[in-house]
Amino acid sequence: MTKILSFIALILLFFSPSLLAQTGALSAVTVTTNSGGEQEYSVTLQVLAFMTALSFLPAMLILMTSFTRIVVVMSILRQAMGLQQTPSNQVVNGIALFLTFFIMAPVFDRINETALQPYLNEEMTITTAFENAKVPMMEFMLSQTRLKDLQMFTEIADVQVDTPEEVPFRVLIPAFVTSELKTAFQIGFMIFIPFLIIDLVVASILMAMGMMMLSPMIISLPFKLMLFVLVDGWNLIMGSLANSFGL
Repeated sequence: MTKILSFIALILLFFSPSLLAQTGALSAVTVTTNSGGEQEYSVTLQVLAFMTALSFLPAMLILMTSFTRIVVVMSILRQAMGLQQTPSNQVVNGIALFLTFFIMAPVFDRINETALQPYLNEEMTITTAFENAKVPMMEFMLSQTRLKDLQMFTEIADVQVDTPEEVPFRVLIPAFVTSELKTAFQIGFMIFIPFLIIDLVVASILMAMGMMMLSPMIISLPFKLMLFVLVDGWNLIMGSLANSFGL
């Protein structure tokens, strides 16, 4: 739960530093009494901007963490095994979500220690907390981003930087997502190969027996499930995904 709260706080630090920098609590509703004694209620623009910032939470979770790589690999695994709806999308997303929190735990801990807690204890301003929170996230994203992708987006954005650490977030995020997709497809390709071999063997045997009307997918599915269970596939997949981030 601490990791989740830290991540939500990170959202606020990234997207509303100027909003939260103002002293005092946000006034959610403004009450105005007109000359006739009637009262009018209005929601402040600050609260509107605050709620808009929260809407970026799903996008940040998907595009700035390990979530993309995990969910793509899990989807490819399901397709390779021939299981269209098993595990269901809810299960796949749930696995990806909690494995993401596991992988991102060191990053969230650093954000909590260097930015969130000092800000909550009023030891630093929101601007300083924002800058401190950016450092662990940028280090994580840069460690997983290919230099080629980073160079491509810096050229498109016409941004001149001397070191990767100077790349702004608007350039780093698409470069990071591109690298994550490439890595996910590379892992998915390696996962797909053994299941593809089983499909080819089964299809060849059925063709040799003259049973061309029988779908090879129906016959190969139990063998693919048996192979996956015998090699302890879930352990290998989860461990490989976690280790791919350098844990």
